[in-house]
Amino acid sequence: MIQGCLALNASFEPLTMVPMRRALRLVLDGKAEIVEADADRLVRSERLAMPRPAVIRLTRFIHVPRRFRRQVTNTFLFARDHYRCQYCGRGIPELKPRESLTRDHLVPLSRGGTNEWANVVTACSPCNTRKGNHMAEEIGMHPLTAPVEPHFVHLSWAVRRLTPTQAHYIKLFYGSAVLHQLELLEHKGARHRVAPVVPGY
Repeated sequence: MIQGCLALNASFEPLTMVPMRRALRLVLDGKAEIVEADADRLVRSERLAMPRPAVIRLTRFIHVPRRFRRQVTNTFLFARDHYRCQYCGRGIPELKPRESLTRDHLVPLSRGGTNEWANVVTACSPCNTRKGNHMAEEIGMHPLTAPVEPHFVHLSWAVRRLTPTQAHYIKLFYGSAVLHQLELLEHKGARHRVAPVVPGY
């Protein structure tokens, strides 16, 4: 059973996952068309029956602004860093009950740092407390990997579950290497999901 529906832009660029009810509303309102459907399941109402959509395509092109694509959130930050502290290397299963993953700024905000991708890393709460207001190199704490801005598609899909049919469109638009990276992130971050959004609707 398909729980969500993949929404494509008018250009066939994968946008996001939408709840089934939202997908049906977009189709009924003429704002989207069904590209792939679950042939074994129908959605019925008093007046009509239609295939249960797996992939829809918006009829009008939606411009996705840079700030939407690139915004740093803890959900995406943790996915980028594979849910692992970039100082001590511990992952979520290795944290103690009162410990958690946090966002650390290599250059602290109080010292002119920013919330840009190149300045933030995932840190467990003890490591973040230990670093405090210091620059990482001042106290000998160095990230395991250099922080970089991830490809937009990694941010959009790293925290969403895709069916094989939906994954086909990610591969078609972005290539098999990107799909493989998303599958790796899917296995590491299955417990971390975010609410999907279709910009402009």
